[in-house]
Amino acid sequence: MIRLTRLNGHPVYLNSELIKFVEASPDTVITLTNGEKVIARESAEEVAQLVLDVRRATAAGLTDEPVSPGIGEHSQHSSAEAARRG
Repeated sequence: MIRLTRLNGHPVYLNSELIKFVEASPDTVITLTNGEKVIARESAEEVAQLVLDVRRATAAGLTDEPVSPGIGEHSQHSSAEAARRG
């Protein structure tokens, strides 16, 4: 999800996977796949960069949630061991 700011100053969290397209006309209008529109203070370029950042983090396996030390390592080792076992 990306954090944007509505024109009234309130934050809104938007599922970036639902974005169909972003327009700058002059306000930034984000059209979602369901037809809903969200108007944000951020520029179209900023929205695009936020979406790219989220997709890169997802592809790299990063999350915003803190992970306790050792838990992620255990999961990775378990997955690797399971793959080796077949």
